[in-house]
Amino acid sequence: MAESVQSSSSRFASRFSRAAKTEAQVVLFDYLHSTRNFSFMDAEHISKNSPRFLQSLLFKIDPEKDVAKSLTKFLRYNPINEFEPFFESLGLSSSELASLVPQRLIFLSDDSVMLDNFHVLRDYGIPLSKMGKMYKEAREIFGYDYGVLALELQVYENLGLSKPTVIKLVSCCPSLLVGGVDSEFAGFLERIKVLGIKNDEIGGYLSVKGMYDWGRMLDTLNFLDRIGYTKEQLGDLFKTNPAVLFQGSGKKVYVLFGRLLKLGLKMNEVYSLFMQNPHILSVKCTKNLCKALDFLFDISMGIEDIVHIVSTHMELMGSCSLKGPKTVCRELNVKKDELCQIIKEDPLKWFSVASKSGFQSSVQVASTDPSNYLEKTAFLLRLGYLENSDEMLKALKQFRGRGDQLQERFDCLVNAGLDCNDVKNLIRHAPMVLNQSRDVIEKKIDCLKNWLGYPLESVVAFPAYLCYDMERINHRFSMYVWLRERGAAKAMLSLSTILACSDARFVKYFVKVHPEGPTKWEGIKKSLHSI
Repeated sequence: MAESVQSSSSRFASRFSRAAKTEAQVVLFDYLHSTRNFSFMDAEHISKNSPRFLQSLLFKIDPEKDVAKSLTKFLRYNPINEFEPFFESLGLSSSELASLVPQRLIFLSDDSVMLDNFHVLRDYGIPLSKMGKMYKEAREIFGYDYGVLALELQVYENLGLSKPTVIKLVSCCPSLLVGGVDSEFAGFLERIKVLGIKNDEIGGYLSVKGMYDWGRMLDTLNFLDRIGYTKEQLGDLFKTNPAVLFQGSGKKVYVLFGRLLKLGLKMNEVYSLFMQNPHILSVKCTKNLCKALDFLFDISMGIEDIVHIVSTHMELMGSCSLKGPKTVCRELNVKKDELCQIIKEDPLKWFSVASKSGFQSSVQVASTDPSNYLEKTAFLLRLGYLENSDEMLKALKQFRGRGDQLQERFDCLVNAGLDCNDVKNLIRHAPMVLNQSRDVIEKKIDCLKNWLGYPLESVVAFPAYLCYDMERINHRFSMYVWLRERGAAKAMLSLSTILACSDARFVKYFVKVHPEGPTKWEGIKKSLHSI
């Protein structure tokens, strides 16, 4: 079907000139607006977003003659099925139209209830391009009596969601608007509130292409709670790896748990492994771990040996993307039973020879302190670095401190009030931020908010603020505040303007602009060492 549509579109593009298509669009708009009394907005949207329907109209006239005149005459004596261009303009494909276009109706006004609900959704802010999906997946909402749909939308705002979040939510999950508030969704929302997730953060995790089972997602959170995850760990897992729930609605958690039980691990042993490696549940780590298990089964390794490797090297199994056994055997020129023996004797060699990229370099980075390497690697994976990539190897060298210390510093920024994703971007642009102790980071944030009066979000635009030493921050901002109080400097200048300029430039623009400036500046440098 995709090929036929593409072929048809190609013929349309080649056979009809741009001018002919533009004229056809104008004629269709005129017909809908003037003849059929569509509103200007509806007529314009339909005529501009139904190219396949326009193509079908142009095929019914002689394109060599006056297109506008010929098409106007055609429409005068041949009423169109208005549902076809209407549904096409909502993003539905030609293959979907056949089952959705009413068989006994041709005028949209004949289904005034559907049209009224369309207008309710449009006026609320639902993108028109998403309404086709909504109609296809939850046609019931277009059959509501007058006023009902608006109340259904309001119910979700009453749960504490903002209007933009409701728009994203119902665009992705139109079934939520069927039959009153979805109790499973409401339960899920209440559950993540307890984990410290703000209501509107959910909008950032949704995808129009996704399918969401809110009941299973809620069950997954309760399951992880039962196996021992603390509220803080669940919150951290959700914030750093939302795909655990939002890709497959938590199904992969149960798949991984089941595979480990089938290996012969006892329930309490699996619980323990999950607790020791809480971020193994990220979608990427789960995928890598399952592939690693398949690798070991493929080379006929014994169950006891597999259990031993899983118990001691789960972090690496989750963080490394491995080549297939046949490829590794060919590269080493060994048979599968020989490869099996090599891995049993030294599992780290397995990751060295089978990793798709850069593990040897990673091992060199890790050689001085393997446990620290694993902690830092896990932390970087949570930040979104690609496993064993050049960027990750560079970051491993840049970040100083243990993995738990880096996580503590990261959490410090989030707990201060910054969005988790903003902190991730901030760290990737200025990794040296995390090379400072939590106390220093907290002192700089306190200085920014409570002494300078700047919003915390200022560091997102200029993360280097957190990298300057306190002496420079204190000296320069003391001078700036002094000038500001005397009307000699504008309020709320950007942090970079004050901190990033050279000493000579700072003196020129922030010291010498006031007659008493040089004297004050010298006094600040002599007396002020810390806040």
